[in-house]
Amino acid sequence: MSKKYSITILGAGNGGQAMAGHFGKLGYDITLFNRNTDQFTDIITTKKITLSGFIQGDGKVKKVTNNYQDAIDDADIIMVTTVASAHKEVAKNIAPYLKENQIILLNPGRTLGALEFRNEVENYSNKRVYIAEAQSLIYACRAEGKGKVRIIGVKNKVPLAAYPSTDTDYVLNIINQIYNCFIKAKSVLETSLENIGAIFHPSVVMFNAASIERGDMFYFYNDMTPTIADFLMKLDKERLLIGKSFGLDLISVSDWVSFSYSNIQGDTLCDKMKNNPAYFLITAPDKLETRLVTEDLPTGILPFMELAKLAKVEVPLLTAVFNIMESLLKVDFKTNGRTLKNLGIDHLSKEQFINSL
Repeated sequence: MSKKYSITILGAGNGGQAMAGHFGKLGYDITLFNRNTDQFTDIITTKKITLSGFIQGDGKVKKVTNNYQDAIDDADIIMVTTVASAHKEVAKNIAPYLKENQIILLNPGRTLGALEFRNEVENYSNKRVYIAEAQSLIYACRAEGKGKVRIIGVKNKVPLAAYPSTDTDYVLNIINQIYNCFIKAKSVLETSLENIGAIFHPSVVMFNAASIERGDMFYFYNDMTPTIADFLMKLDKERLLIGKSFGLDLISVSDWVSFSYSNIQGDTLCDKMKNNPAYFLITAPDKLETRLVTEDLPTGILPFMELAKLAKVEVPLLTAVFNIMESLLKVDFKTNGRTLKNLGIDHLSKEQFINSL
């Protein structure tokens, strides 16, 4: 280990606990924040998180708190692992307490997360901080009890970009001293348009809506069928087309699975999903109101649609998935979602937007 950084993790869900346990095991000073700490009395008492699976052992947790100022006061690095739909609220709450040169990394940013986060921080703070987003969470993981997390898989490479992109090298240099899996992306537009969850999650929920409502148990990825996988590939072509219109040569969802995980067998997306050990134990949600929809629509598919509009690209399948799921859930995801207007960039041309990154 190089410098012993103090790391704060905001959000104690599956990913947050996995990261706290992992980085604590590596020897860093870990503070874990969650709005409700009642369910984390075991971690508070034992000051540890026990990991099993791909990473095994105990990771020390120095502090568990539900106070934002207490959480970030001594932090060199702030890892945000909340749902992306909470990023704006988190930014507003931590902004008054930020200090110069702190690094904030969204894990993941989903689509245009770093832009939304910086906009909100700058509404309440003038501190010079570094804000970046990861293209995906490092881990495939599940909490299995109080202070216990199973690491199902760990990604080999995760693209990262700061906003603005001139800060990326600085952030990458420090973050990779902690865990060396992050690679440089051109800008947050690249990490944003490689939000693979937006392609996978809502559509699989949509096509399995009846099974989910009945309470049928199935494996979200491992029970993939060729027909649904083929639809995901067609949906992905629209994402790739958006990227091309912005001058980006994005990786396909099928290639992404091989890129992110080791030794994945199979030629098709369906085969790769079935053969990926990191996906074996991930079960389907037990209700339609899952973060796989409530997070991935407003912070994934919606900004995809908005970027397509900016680039004058037609995305009929993305639009259809968004409209169907919004109708099924009877929720308006546009009012508070990541639209160009809500992000404050609706006045920019495509070229001006690219140059602003």
